[in-house]
Amino acid sequence: MELILKQDVENLGFKDDVVTVKNGYGRNFLIPQGQAVMATASAKKVLAENLKQRAFKEKKIVDDANKIAEALKALEIKIAAKVGSGDKLFGSVNNIDVAEALEKEGQSIDKKFITVTTVKRTGKYTAAVRLHRSVTVDLEFEVIAAQAE
Repeated sequence: MELILKQDVENLGFKDDVVTVKNGYGRNFLIPQGQAVMATASAKKVLAENLKQRAFKEKKIVDDANKIAEALKALEIKIAAKVGSGDKLFGSVNNIDVAEALEKEGQSIDKKFITVTTVKRTGKYTAAVRLHRSVTVDLEFEVIAAQAE
C-alpha cells in the first residue's frame, strides 16, 4: 500500500514522503491516526506541486537549522546526576535530561529529536540531535557527579 506521510513517522519516513507499507499498518494505524493519506494519482500530483513551491522555503529552514547546529557544537553541556560508589549513577541520563540541559543553555529542542544511548556512568558522551531531515548534529555532553547538599 502506497501512502503519503502527513508528518514525520519514526523509522518510516519524513513528512511528504511516499512510502510503501503493509496494508494493515496503513489502514489500521497510519491513516486513522492522521499520519498518512492514500497515494492516489491526484494526491501525488498535488504533492509534487506543493514540493516545487516549498523548495525555496526549505532552503531557509535548512540554513536556520545549520545555524542552530553551529550554536549547539559551541556549547559545553554538563549534566549533574546523583552518583553512588565509584562512577555509577543512581538511575540514568537520557534524552529528557539532555533536552533540559539544552533549555538551560537557551536552545529549545524537543526531546523526541534527541537520541541518546542510556547513560549509567559519569564521563563524556555524545547525543545525536536531528534539527531537520538533512541536518543532524552530534552533541558532546559530560555527566558529572552532583554536589551533595
